[in-house]
Amino acid sequence: MMMGTIITLSDLECDYINARSCCSKLNKWVVPEVIGHAVVTVLMLISLHWFIFLLNLPVATWNIYRYIMVPSGNMGVFDPTEIHNRGQLKSHMKEAMIKLGFHLLCFFMYLYSMILALIND
Repeated sequence: MMMGTIITLSDLECDYINARSCCSKLNKWVVPEVIGHAVVTVLMLISLHWFIFLLNLPVATWNIYRYIMVPSGNMGVFDPTEIHNRGQLKSHMKEAMIKLGFHLLCFFMYLYSMILALIND
């Protein structure tokens, strides 16, 4: 999902697609991302994996905050009328890169934890 976000935003930056189609593509993944990350965070809390829970909590909180703070009248988190204003395109791109790095780090941590759990059994 994160690579798709980065590719779609870079296509918008290079004027390969228009802002409306870009934002509609990106907005359909906001709610599943919020739900998925919140579920993973709650599962880490329930299973008492404190380090991973504390690592996921700021990102889950940021996703929920970003979704709740969408101004009324906007199409969603990504709004075609505002994406070129005030450097939002660059900030969305930076956020997508940070999330990609975070998800890559989490992937290897989860993989390591799974291998460790299989070895210990």
